[in-house]
Amino acid sequence: MFVIEWQFQVRPGHERRFEEIYGPEGAWAQLFRQDSGYIRTELQRDPNHPRRYQTRDFWQSREAYEAFRREYRAQYEALDAQCEELTEHELEIGRSANAQDLTPADGRKMKSER
Repeated sequence: MFVIEWQFQVRPGHERRFEEIYGPEGAWAQLFRQDSGYIRTELQRDPNHPRRYQTRDFWQSREAYEAFRREYRAQYEALDAQCEELTEHELEIGRSANAQDLTPADGRKMKSER
């Protein structure tokens, strides 16, 4: 299994729309479901910072995810552009073949916060 985790700071007043689009039944998950390598998406809201969210996208493998990104590049970029107005900031926290041990984009090893 391969997992990618993102953190988002949502613009005030856009929380509900963000949850609709980024949640497990939202537009991102619908796009991902077009590929058989996709497993599921989890969305979590930070209880201490109510406009901060994290998503985890689960794929069968890194190769499945990378193949999806190549095949659906245009759709991914179009949806990403549509969602820009919802967030102040987004950051890829990490990616891993083990959901308990994510590797941040800068290469450091870190334990999942879950």
